[in-house]
Amino acid sequence: MKRMPKTAGLRGYYSLPKRQQNAIKLMFAGDLSDEEIGKKVGRKPRTIREWKNDPRFIAGQREYNYIAVKDYIPEAITTLHDIMINSKYEMARITAANAILKLSGMLSENSTPELDKAKVRKANADASLAEARLKQFDSGNENDLTINFVRSNRKENQNDKAD
Repeated sequence: MKRMPKTAGLRGYYSLPKRQQNAIKLMFAGDLSDEEIGKKVGRKPRTIREWKNDPRFIAGQREYNYIAVKDYIPEAITTLHDIMINSKYEMARITAANAILKLSGMLSENSTPELDKAKVRKANADASLAEARLKQFDSGNENDLTINFVRSNRKENQNDKAD
């Protein structure tokens, strides 16, 4: 089997100018300010902020970060699993479970139970609206659309309040 070169997976990172590569390394290594990073790479803080918004820089940073930590991922997941199963603190177990779900892609970064319920309500309202439009189209009466949609939403809101 052919071995992959050490730089495999870092094409975006290595396509960046050397100063940007150094800035990415500094960002990974510690909590330096834009001013501190700028001084070390010979650029102004404003330039560092501009780099941070550049899609190529962001992609290079993501590549570098992944390669830098990939050897620790199995141990990190094992640790999260152990905390989720064995911790005596409920909040620690929940936090570990959320981290595992986020890593798996099953839970988004900004997902909360309230937000998820709101998304379900919106999806149900969209479905009700589509159904009402279909009924309106079939009946040929435009006034039915508003009346059916309002009635449908009132029923859903009453059901949500009962939960």
